[in-house]
Formats: sequence, C-alpha cells, structure tokens
Amino acid sequence: MYSSMLDRKDQIGSNSGLIADFRSDTVTRPSKGMLEAMAKAKVGDDVYDDDPTVAELERKLAEMAGMENALFFPTGTQSNLAALLSYCGRGDEYIAGDEYHIFIDEAGGAAVLGGISPFPLPTDNSGGLDPQQVKDAIKPDDFHCPISRLLCLENTVSGRVQNPERIAALAKVAHENNLSVHLDGARIFNAATALNLSLKTLCEPVDSISICLSKGLGVPIGSVLCGSEYLIKRAKRMRKLLGGGMRQVGVLAACGLYALEHHVPLLENDHNKAMKLARGLQSIPEVTVDLSTVETNMVFMNPGKEQHQPLCDYLFEEGILIGAQVPEIRLVTHMDISNEAIELFIEKTRFFYQMKI
Repeated sequence: MYSSMLDRKDQIGSNSGLIADFRSDTVTRPSKGMLEAMAKAKVGDDVYDDDPTVAELERKLAEMAGMENALFFPTGTQSNLAALLSYCGRGDEYIAGDEYHIFIDEAGGAAVLGGISPFPLPTDNSGGLDPQQVKDAIKPDDFHCPISRLLCLENTVSGRVQNPERIAALAKVAHENNLSVHLDGARIFNAATALNLSLKTLCEPVDSISICLSKGLGVPIGSVLCGSEYLIKRAKRMRKLLGGGMRQVGVLAACGLYALEHHVPLLENDHNKAMKLARGLQSIPEVTVDLSTVETNMVFMNPGKEQHQPLCDYLFEEGILIGAQVPEIRLVTHMDISNEAIELFIEKTRFFYQMKI
C-alpha cells in the first residue's frame, strides 16, 4: 500500500533521509553566507519605517525595476492582494489569465476581501494572452457591468517566459483604455536571466510588479511590491489592513540583499539543471516530457496513466520529493538541487518502470 505525502509530513519537515526536493523552489534553506548576513543585519521597527536594512532592500529593488518606490511584504500573495486593493474598489474588476496565480492560487482574496470581480481570459500554450482578448474583455461604461480597472499579467507563467514585446502590447491596450497594469513577477529574475535582459527593461511597460524573494532567489521569507509613490502609499495601508506590518524584519531583508548579489547570477545554473532533468526523463519510454516548454527552472512530466501517486511514493522512499499533480507533475530546480540529485532522480525513475515489467 502506498501512503500519501500528507501522512508523511512529519518526515518531510524533519528532512529525515531527504536527498532532494523537486516540489518547488520555495523549499530552499538559507546558505551559510545568507545566515551570516542575517546575523549581521542592522534592524529597527519597520512599521515605524525605522528598519534600515528593509529600507535599503526597498530602494535597491525599486531602482532595479525602474519604479519610484517599493514595499516589503511577508508573502507574494499578500503583495499581489495589496496591489489589487490599492488599484480597485468594491465592484471594480481585474482582468487576468485563467492560469495566473492571482486568479487560481490566492484563495480568491481580491473577491473575498476586496469585493473585486475577476475576469479570467484563456491563456495560450505559452501562458500568454492576446491584446485583442484584453481589448474585448474591457467593459463598456454601462451600469450593468463592473468597472474594468486593472490588467494583471504574470512572468514567468509555469516556467514559460513572457517576452517583453507581448507584455508591452498587452499593457498598451490596457493603458489606452485607462486600466493600470500589475505584473505578478514572482519569478521575474528567471525571465530576466533567460532573456538576458535587465529587470528594468522587463518592467518598463507595467505600473507595478510583485517580486518574490523566496522562490528562485532562495530567501526564507519575503516579497517586494514596486510601483509609484502613490501606489506604495496606498499599498502600505493595505498591508496594515491585511496584517502584514512587521517589526525587526531587517534580518529577512538582509537575505534579500544577499540573494540579489549572490543568487541571481546562479539562476542560469537552475535553468541548465532543468533541461538536463527534462532530457533525462524524456529518455525513459514511459515518461512524456515536452522539451520545448522547458525555458527556465520548471519541467512538466507525465508519468503515464495512474502512475502519478505511485511514482511519487516510490521516490519518497528513495529520499526524493516530488508532487503528484495530474495530468503533469511539476518539477522545479533550484540552488539546493545538485547535478548528482538530478542523475539520481532519472536513475530511480527509470528503475521504477523497470520494476513494473
């Protein structure tokens, strides 16, 4: 009998026997250098704007994004929600892709807490939208309709890079119709690395961006919202309303500063590891992987009918954690995944199917 991952959460938490965790790039643990940066961080009370390390992180990311100001949040979900609450009032509407995190993975916070109506649009195979879709979705000035206030975009989308030309075209339609544009840039540095472009270049078409530090950059906690002075002033009020005001949080902001200097340059390694993993899995006849979809640090594999949970459980016993999503399992490479772990993953997966012959 195979037991579920939930039954084994105590073992996962204790890291007992764990060799590699491919579930997400959020599972990384602070490196020695990052722990040292935490220990040396100068701190103050951030609710009073007294934490110098938080202020430094906010200044740095605002400058890198070409935005006027920035605000540190505990999570990307809260950062996105604060942005939506700042742009939209009750009865307003935001437009987003139907696979975008803001719409499907943030518990409907904008609707539940803000009374903001979502209008999801179908995305294409690359996770993108078409400008005409957005234009057609914007509501007329009619009291029967919600007021379209905001276009929410995402980059990357399930590891797929959205090129700046497409983002610019979508933003142009929104701006021409008096909508603001917010970008969920949880993994924007992965996109910047893949495109060999600056963060500022990728942010030029949009009005705000939420950047996660706790994903590919390997920080334990934290996201930063970048935007105009007016937006950040509004978002700070929303952060307080949502319970996101924190105190001596410079110990976490120090991790963000460390990651911007030391971890961003490592993202290309994560992308290379993802392609190595994808090619290895593709060589297993029973596994389906589309190499054309591997653009950053994510690989999606189909292990075959009714093999998702069995493979997940088998690899768990071998010290390897993966999800059991259906129809495709998402695998994510990150700084705590070694090349040896990837080779072991491929070897154990191949053996799993050989046992079934």
